[in-house]
Amino acid sequence: MGYGATIFGCESTKLSASEISFFKEADPFGFIVFDRNLETSEQIQALCDSLRDAVGRDAPILIDQEGGRVQRLRPPLATQWLPPLDDVVQFGANAPRAMYLRYRIIAAELMALGIDANCAPMVDIATDETHEFLKNRCYGNNLQTVVKVGQAVAGGLLDGGVLPILKHIPGHGRAVTDSHLDLPVVETNGEVLRQNDFAAFAALNDIPMGMTAHITYTAFDDRPATLSPKMMGLIREDMGFDGLVMTDDISMKALTGTLSELSRLSLDAGCDVILHCNGTLSEMEDVANAAGAMSEQAERRAEATLACRRTPDPVDISHLQAQREALLNGTVNGA
Repeated sequence: MGYGATIFGCESTKLSASEISFFKEADPFGFIVFDRNLETSEQIQALCDSLRDAVGRDAPILIDQEGGRVQRLRPPLATQWLPPLDDVVQFGANAPRAMYLRYRIIAAELMALGIDANCAPMVDIATDETHEFLKNRCYGNNLQTVVKVGQAVAGGLLDGGVLPILKHIPGHGRAVTDSHLDLPVVETNGEVLRQNDFAAFAALNDIPMGMTAHITYTAFDDRPATLSPKMMGLIREDMGFDGLVMTDDISMKALTGTLSELSRLSLDAGCDVILHCNGTLSEMEDVANAAGAMSEQAERRAEATLACRRTPDPVDISHLQAQREALLNGTVNGA
């Protein structure tokens, strides 16, 4: 197919002629939408159609719909959710089933709008020191809970026809700074990371897509994971993750260098796709020129990812919400 090795945002609620021309030429693998792109259900559906029309295929359209602070769609367009950690805590032993239902609802709401990929599950393990930008987005502070909930989240999305995206590989939970603003440096012993943080991602290595962490792990390399061949090798070999790996947003301030340089370094390190989110056309042009087309191996992973898309069975969202309420009230066994 020859996809561009990119996933791009767009500037507004409707594509400009310049964006349409650019997307047609660059042929990004997919797109991502943000608050600035989302007004009404009809407008969102039309935008998704326009994005796919620009590349002439059923390209995946991504969103960050975790719940809590990181929730691009809100009422009346979609259900309002607690931060994930708050939801996990309140459901206790029933949390995996409750989170499955939550993300099955999210999937139904996304699919109704034309959005078919969600940047979740996030299986970063929280610690006492985890930066507040991330902490309540986590599913727990221990490996077992995080893996069980992460598997449930992925299952809910897949059953609803939405591609899950595992993040932030190989683990963001020990970051004490916000990678949107600075480069977090984790100095934890390598064996501790392997047994705990990295193990969560190894347990979910069958998810079709993943997103990197802009974090330096000094036990392994002095470069951020996104730019590190050693870390990408660890993700592929030690964790056994053979899904399509996209960078976290390449324009985040954790990374230093031009967008062209960072795009090439990421691909050279072993990433498959460059994610660029802010919708600035001149920046997207730089990224597209630097990234070029997907490698043969990346294209194989891309096709395997697309093959995971399912046509979901119809669901009654109110019925799924009632199941969650029953779990919360202790009237249903959430095994």
